[in-house]
This record gives sequence, structure tokens and C-alpha cells, in this order.
Amino acid sequence: MSNNISRRSLIAATALLAAPTTLRAQTSARLLIIGGGFGGASAASFARRHYPEAQVTLVEPNTQFVTCPYGNLLLAGERQISHITHSYDGLRARGVRILHDRAIGIDAPAKRVRLQGGDTLTYDRLILSPGIAMRWGAIEGYDQAASEIMPHAWVPGDGTQTLLLRRQLEAMPDGGVVGIAIPANPFRCPPGPYERISMIAHYLKKHKPRSKILALDAKEAFSKQGLFQDGWRALYGEMIEWVPGNRDGKVVKVDPRERVLETEFGTRHKVDVANVIPPQSAGTIAIEAGLANDTGWVPVNTRSFEARAAQGIHVIGDANIPGPMPKSGYIAHSTAKQAVASAMAGLRGEAPPEALYFNTCYSHVGTDYGISVVGIFRPNADGTAIAEVPNSGGVSPRGDLPEQRRLEAIYADTWYEAITKSMFG
Repeated sequence: MSNNISRRSLIAATALLAAPTTLRAQTSARLLIIGGGFGGASAASFARRHYPEAQVTLVEPNTQFVTCPYGNLLLAGERQISHITHSYDGLRARGVRILHDRAIGIDAPAKRVRLQGGDTLTYDRLILSPGIAMRWGAIEGYDQAASEIMPHAWVPGDGTQTLLLRRQLEAMPDGGVVGIAIPANPFRCPPGPYERISMIAHYLKKHKPRSKILALDAKEAFSKQGLFQDGWRALYGEMIEWVPGNRDGKVVKVDPRERVLETEFGTRHKVDVANVIPPQSAGTIAIEAGLANDTGWVPVNTRSFEARAAQGIHVIGDANIPGPMPKSGYIAHSTAKQAVASAMAGLRGEAPPEALYFNTCYSHVGTDYGISVVGIFRPNADGTAIAEVPNSGGVSPRGDLPEQRRLEAIYADTWYEAITKSMFG
């Protein structure tokens, strides 16, 4: 095993076990968590393990959670929906009060949250993990109705969109074209579209080998680019065409009825299946509560993840914009722990504990072919900025390294199993 792989594995394992250290909060502390994804479920699980005397309530509309990670393997036919669907029963068993309802309003001064079902909840500290919202209309013609024809498959929860895209791939004739529209940064899971390209190519190579993938990208570069493109050439030959923004890759308009993707300079691409990943923002409740700035994302104190616009509300997961850290599931998991510890410290009038955030992101490119990127981040003393710890990060080495690729695919699988067990018990 190479030193690089050993280091990445150690970082991944350490990050799952690492937890901020702080004194226990007062017994009567009411911690309310909105959103049951990677951020919210991690926060609830961590709070019950480390602050068992606190009252922890999780509000999440879905009764089960279908993850975005490993959804691309469902598209490849390598996983079933049951493999990426998780129950909240483990959190209930740990003592988390779970309400399957939707939070629709936050009264920050009164410390109250209004639910769609009519109830109002009060809290001492709020952990808000609302995920993302699609910016409908940011691409002309792409609205919620259009997503039923050109699925984005970019929001977890019930898996409806991912299954829709899978059915469309299955129904497409051999020789068809799959068009994928990829947004500019920032957006959820920077390597995600490129793993999706890989996994769709994996499916097409096995079942529809005369087909093509046209990836139209608003950017000129992307995460793990060299590694992905090496894998595409080695595994899929000429099946994949990636068009960057400076070569007219930015999709600005769609025609769902004709399945046409139109780029910035008027080029019209007719495809058989269209996966449109539109620009995104913080979840709607964060914006309506006035927590987001003009970017559509929520600025936070990078030590406590407290929203700069409202004291006592800690915003975690993809909704915040904490500098150079990517919007990844692992960052959501890592920062959720710090947000909970900071919330509990704040209730005692104490400063947030020292913080160190971990990111490990694995991607599947093909069978027994995994790649990864890692990073460790540290905020400054007052939480106004964050930076990657020098010499802490890196990506998989390039080259003809089949054993390394095989091992990293295994590490990816164990990463997913470990993090979901930590989240959901």
C-alpha cells in the first residue's frame, strides 16, 4: 500500500472519530435541528452521544433519507435504491425527538420555528441544515416542471429524481446522446458531476456501447480533473466529450419538449437524455429568514458556524459559504460536530472550542477504479477566515496504478458505510 493511500485512510478514519472537546451544556438546553441530511443527522447523532442531558429535536419532512453520495452508482446499475436509503430509527433509539414535518419560518429574536403542520417549536440554540435550493429560471426554460423531463437528480431525500434519470437511461436507445449541463461554482459536491459522467459511461459501455455523453460545463476546470480524464480515456475511449465554458460549454437555455440544451453563443444540442444541474443557493428557509447574502449563501463564523446575520443560529451543510472548504458531505459531517459543540459552549457563555475540519472525497470512475482528494482546514482565532492547513491536502497520484485505484474504490465503500453509520446509528 502506498504512503499516499495510507495517509488518506488515516485522515478519513481520524476524521470520523474526531470530536470537538467542550464542557457539557446545561441540562435544560433545547437544541433544535432543522434538516436530516449529512449536516443535520450528524449534528443530532453527535449531540446525543456527547451531550446526553440536552433535549435534541430534529425536524425533517422525509421519513427516510436517500443520499446523494452513491446515487451515481445507482445510475450505473451498481447499487439499488435500498442501498442508499437510511432510516431515522437509530437516531430515535439514541433519544432524538424526530418530527417529520417541514420548517417554514424562523423567528430568530423569539427563538421560534414554525412548522408546515401548524406547530411552533422553541429552542435555546438552532442548528440549521437546510441543504440547497435550485435556482429555477437561472437557466432559461428550466423550472420545476422542466426537471420532470430533464432531471437534475441533485437533491437527496426520497430519491425520486435519481430514479427518474435512471429510468430515462434505461429507456434510451443504443446510440443515443446523454447531455449533462454543469453549473459554475459554488455548488453542492464539486466532483459530483464528473463522477456522474463516469458512472453513466460505465452503464452505457456495458449496455449501450454506441452511445455518447456530451458534458457541457460552465467552468474551465474542475475538481480532480486530470484523474477523471485519465480514467475516462482508459475506460471509455471516445464516449465522453467534455466542453468547458471557454469553448461554449455554458448552458443558458433549455427546451424540455425538444430535449435541447442551448449554450451561451447559441449552439443548440439535441440530446436523448438531459441531466441539467442548475445553479443553486442555500435552502429556501435560510434565505427567507434573511440569513443569506447577495450570493444566495449564508456567511458564518468559521469557528462556530453561527450565522453572521443572526445570533444563536448555526448554519451547517451546503447552505453556508465558509471560504475555501468545498460543499461536501464530509465537510457537513465534520463541521456539524463543531457547530453543536459551539452551540453548547455558547449556552454556558464560553467561547467555541478550537476547530479543525476534515474533508475526504472519494469518486468512482469505473469498476475497481476510485480516486480521492483530501484536505484539512483551520479557522483563524476570531472565525472571520478559514484556510487549508499547509501540506495537509492532496489528490490521488496520476499514472497507471491499478492496485491503487482498486484500493481507493474499496476505501470509498468503507467511507460511505462508516459515515452513514455515524449519522444514523
